[in-house]
Amino acid sequence: MPLQCLSSDMHEAILDFVDTAAATAAGTEEGPPLRGGWGLGGWAKGMEDWAVGAVLGAGRRRPSLEEGDGRAWSLGLGDSRANKKTPLTDISGELKLISDPGILVLANHSGNIIWSTNTSRPAQGPVLVAQLLDTGNLVVKDTRPGDGNFLWQSFDYPSDTLLPGMKLGKNFETGLESYLSSWKSNDDPSPGDFTYHCDPSGYPQNVIRKGSVEQYRTGPWNGVRFSAAPNFTSNNIIYKYRLVFNDKEVYYTYDLLNNTVISRLILSPNGALQRWWRVGQSQGWALYMTTPMDDCDTYSQCGGYGTCTIGGGSPQCRCLNKFAPKDSNAWANGCVRKTPLDCYNNGSDGFLKYSDVKWPDTRNSRFNVSMSLEECQKACSNNCSCMAYANLDIRDGGSGCLLWFGDLIDIRDFPDRAGEDIYTSRQGPVEFKNEVICIAKLQHRNLVKLLGCCIQGKEKMLIYEYMPNKSLDSFIFDEMRSMLLDWPKRFHIINGIARGLLYLHQDSRLRIIHRDLKASNILLDSNMDPKISDFGLARCFAESETGANTNRVVGTYGYMSPEYAVDGLFSLWCDGAGNSQWEEK
Repeated sequence: MPLQCLSSDMHEAILDFVDTAAATAAGTEEGPPLRGGWGLGGWAKGMEDWAVGAVLGAGRRRPSLEEGDGRAWSLGLGDSRANKKTPLTDISGELKLISDPGILVLANHSGNIIWSTNTSRPAQGPVLVAQLLDTGNLVVKDTRPGDGNFLWQSFDYPSDTLLPGMKLGKNFETGLESYLSSWKSNDDPSPGDFTYHCDPSGYPQNVIRKGSVEQYRTGPWNGVRFSAAPNFTSNNIIYKYRLVFNDKEVYYTYDLLNNTVISRLILSPNGALQRWWRVGQSQGWALYMTTPMDDCDTYSQCGGYGTCTIGGGSPQCRCLNKFAPKDSNAWANGCVRKTPLDCYNNGSDGFLKYSDVKWPDTRNSRFNVSMSLEECQKACSNNCSCMAYANLDIRDGGSGCLLWFGDLIDIRDFPDRAGEDIYTSRQGPVEFKNEVICIAKLQHRNLVKLLGCCIQGKEKMLIYEYMPNKSLDSFIFDEMRSMLLDWPKRFHIINGIARGLLYLHQDSRLRIIHRDLKASNILLDSNMDPKISDFGLARCFAESETGANTNRVVGTYGYMSPEYAVDGLFSLWCDGAGNSQWEEK
């Protein structure tokens, strides 16, 4: 006798399961109906949290008991919907166990099979069992001994929900990938637009995709958590999660810390990842956490080599040090390097340390679990395609090596992320020395004052006078702050910049062309007096010289004069071109 869909009230969003049913050569055994759900018979062991049932298309609401109304029904397995692509048109479907070849099938009222399980091996013995485990995992097994030796299990095929003990990842031996797929809507369990994967390309990280396009990324696993995961490991009393990564498989999973708490992770129809929890049977479900958390969680919000910070409730983009935006009005285009790396000419390029950041996309990365940070730095230095490196595991002072190749994408700032450091390629000692020499010999009210410098190991630091109003770009490219710049203030700033340029070009001991004059290199003191800064690309000339030619164009595209950008010809007029570009913006 097949297991029948039995109707009763359904009032919980958590789904209903069968505990145990068995099939022999003579047929299947059916147990009593479940209470409080669209249940399938076979209730044993007093299961109170899970059941198997027939679920209406509007599965998160109480279903209608009317038949033939055009609604779609699917087999609810709690963590999945078995036949969500081919739903039943009424509630007269049958769920059967077939001992040979050892599968579970769902048939419609005409007896046609619309869904069936597969099997990992031939069934052994005369008895085939479908059993709901205490974890909520519906399994098909035979009499072969051994825990976990299943012919099929629902945990391998999640829908929009991840339960404790389920795996989100890929088995490299079988090729099976388990991932979440959103519902089309809250009323329609058919596959929606979004999926949530544990991506094993490069070093593992979890990603939300809309179709094939990334929408959100957790960052790579750092030994404690995913790089972009909320930092509540110390006060999280609900669950703990981990990443397993070896030659056979990679997967993300989590376990509950308290047996009185139930938790589930859901990929909503709009692409948000939501963790819900409740305490006991009498309490309702409460939302514990939602990701993405803010606009900076949007994948590649600031483009390559850009980093995102939430300020005043809105995302703010900036470039990594020694980079400049391709287009300050279109940050998604990312940033470009001011000074090309000299790696291929055996140059002296170094690395710059960034702390408390979300690590970049690791799809183009390599890793080594045994290398030290010093060995990791050497490996990156010896490969001109390597853009950054970090410890693979931040625990116990750090260990292992993670190398990034290609553009560094999807970076954001995080406060209080001790140990999460990344080292990116940066200017060498030549540019650093050039900046110190230039500023040290210049004295003018519209040039930033250098108070000191420091070189300690791989770290290099310039100490400027404090500028409380930051840089000019924080005003003119911000819709709210730009209103603080009335025309008298704007004229005052432009006049001060012009006086500073006149000093550099004519009145200083060294005739200097800045070559990278732009709004972000104009600092503002407490009186909004402008100070020209960042002389790393500056060139010094004799008194009789006014220009030169270079084979390596450096600076920020969009702020260069045409003759410099195209032909490498630069002169005093280059700084005027850069000034006029941002004035126009």
